[in-house]
Amino acid sequence: MPIAATPAAPYYAVIFTSIRTARDDGYSAMSEAMAASAARQPGFLGMETAREEVGITVSYWASLAAIAAWKVPASHLIAQQLGLKAWYAAYTTRICRVERDYDVTAI
Repeated sequence: MPIAATPAAPYYAVIFTSIRTARDDGYSAMSEAMAASAARQPGFLGMETAREEVGITVSYWASLAAIAAWKVPASHLIAQQLGLKAWYAAYTTRICRVERDYDVTAI
């Protein structure tokens, strides 16, 4: 997954940090479905994911209202419930306002 191309600040970032359980039944399919669903939400700007011992997914949004709307679909609620029940030993969600960003591309 490439680095998300975000607009000029300000915008919002939702940082989902998790520690997985050993269970994997259905996790990958649900993760892909949630990423696709988020991408269809109004106000979605992009997403970045990394996983080792700790998984981190950062999604970028145009507004707090867009973030709140993302939590409403039934599919998201089902994913949350399954996550608590089977896939995550622990997780934290942080919502931040991005005030400034910059990038560097190696040649």
